Amino acid sequence: MSVIRPATAKDVPAILQMIHDLAIYEKEPDAVRNTPAMLAGVLFGENPRVFATMAENGSGDVEGFALWFLNYSTWEGVHGIYLEDLYVRPDCRGQGHATALLRYLAATAVERGYARVEWSVLDWNEPAISFYRNLGAAPMQEWSTFRLTGDALEALGNTHESTHEARARG
Repeated sequence: MSVIRPATAKDVPAILQMIHDLAIYEKEPDAVRNTPAMLAGVLFGENPRVFATMAENGSGDVEGFALWFLNYSTWEGVHGIYLEDLYVRPDCRGQGHATALLRYLAATAVERGYARVEWSVLDWNEPAISFYRNLGAAPMQEWSTFRLTGDALEALGNTHESTHEARARG
């Protein structure tokens, strides 16, 4: 039986461990730079904009999590939920935790009048793709994800004249 609940500050170590485990599964074991302090800050700081939802077994042991934030549809005119990470510990899979987490997010979206719940999945992750399709989710056709990071982000960002700098000169 899954118990779904909002994360608390006490969950930060478990969430961060599962983020590391997910990075290993996604073949990026050295990519995680997040720290307990960083994660606690975004989840439980003064004005949180990132949220985590936990899946526990009946004994209160954390077995999975969903980390999400709001996005916005200009066409719909309302928010949506972007699911950044969904992870269930390998030895706890098949017990309904992932379904319960997605059901919770869908219910949150419906309650709040949001237009959608969306996420990305690696092309090679057939078990996840099959699971999502079985829930009724569909891949976006004719859309590709783009990302600007590292040197390219720095280069482009350094070419922008900030509003503050422009006012100081004007």
